Amino acid sequence: MKNLMITGYKSNELNIFNRNDKRIFFIKEAIRKRIIPLIENEGIEWVLISGQSGTELWAGEVVLELKEHYDIKLAVIPPFLNQEQVWKEEQQSLYQTVVGQADFYQSLVKKEYEGPYQFKRKDRWFLEKSDACLLLYDEEQEGSPKFFLREAEKQDSHLPIFFIQSFDLEETVREIQENASDFTYDS
Repeated sequence: MKNLMITGYKSNELNIFNRNDKRIFFIKEAIRKRIIPLIENEGIEWVLISGQSGTELWAGEVVLELKEHYDIKLAVIPPFLNQEQVWKEEQQSLYQTVVGQADFYQSLVKKEYEGPYQFKRKDRWFLEKSDACLLLYDEEQEGSPKFFLREAEKQDSHLPIFFIQSFDLEETVREIQENASDFTYDS
């Protein structure tokens, strides 16, 4: 396993509209918890994202932080040019930060948005180029990740898909809270 694709819900699908929302911290920790064993045990060298707001950009931030301790690279491959231009300024800024620090950046096509077919093309490309996928998705809460899963089924892809579901997020929150309560401050 060399290439890990990461995708999942967009921030608006999780009702996260503020960069300071504390849920982002827990989502990023859940992503970190899943990526590290894939780097250490499976030999993941590249993380591939399309740079969508939400899960993908948060994963990009995690990978950039992990680069301090691991030999891991980040590729941002959007489906078309200027995908971020319709986003709020805060999201555009995060996108530019992640893209600016990525090891590789190139859009799949040298055109701006033309239609939904570009997202299908992106999903097919990622399925072909990845050895595994980490997906923030819970079947009980449908959203845009279902389109990726449908494409994987259509392609009859045998790509291993590792899920982060609501249970995993709850467990991450619980672990962090338990560790925080173990902390004592000696003055």
